[in-house]
Amino acid sequence: MDTRWPELRKQCLLAEDEAVLALNKPAGISVTGERHDTDLVELAAAAGETLYPVHRIDKVTSGLVLLAKELPAHGQLTRQFNKRTAEKAYLAVTESTGLPDRGVIDLPLGVGRKNRVRIAAPREAIRRDGDTWRVDDQDLLAGKNYPSITEFTTLARTPAHTVLALRPITGRRHQIRVHLAWIGHPITGDPLFDKSGTHPRTHLHSWRLHLDAPWRDPATLNLEAEPGADFWNVGGEIISSDCIRGFGREASEAPA
Repeated sequence: MDTRWPELRKQCLLAEDEAVLALNKPAGISVTGERHDTDLVELAAAAGETLYPVHRIDKVTSGLVLLAKELPAHGQLTRQFNKRTAEKAYLAVTESTGLPDRGVIDLPLGVGRKNRVRIAAPREAIRRDGDTWRVDDQDLLAGKNYPSITEFTTLARTPAHTVLALRPITGRRHQIRVHLAWIGHPITGDPLFDKSGTHPRTHLHSWRLHLDAPWRDPATLNLEAEPGADFWNVGGEIISSDCIRGFGREASEAPA
């Protein structure tokens, strides 16, 4: 991967105007705040470009990331994430089968030992009601917990894997990764739960983003990042990307 900023910027560019820059980030590079490695914001700064992350995706996650080029736009956009009015969609390939066509994971998150994100209840307390996973309030562990909801739609099934479109209603750290793993459907190659190193990447991709953008006409941002071939190559099994064609982009058609 070429990490020289001009080349990386050109290769990953999805959209740009006077206020924002949208990139299709490769898996394996951080957005910002990386203490021991290079990140997008540092690379841009070293090349003389100042960028302000509107949101973050994990280093192991590929796909759409939005950065502001000026502070007024940054404030307008981050407020939408804080108020949960930003529409987000991810793609994931799970190391499992058996998920329903649609589902809801309504499991609060907490922080355990070594600052690890976990479900704020014992694993055995998680129950499935229809196509919703939840825990009872009396089973929550002592300490602070954060309500967290992920909705998903199944897009494709293979003998060993499931392709999901996911909509995180809340935006907690590692939410999608922890939610899927704790209901028994971990994301393929996720190092939080698979230490084998069998897979060269984590099969989680930031796919779509819809935000209000008052400086534009029309005053919206509708962004999409196409997954690369490495996302669809799962342990040598090539999954067809046709499964995402025609999946609704509008908020009313998002996973529910």
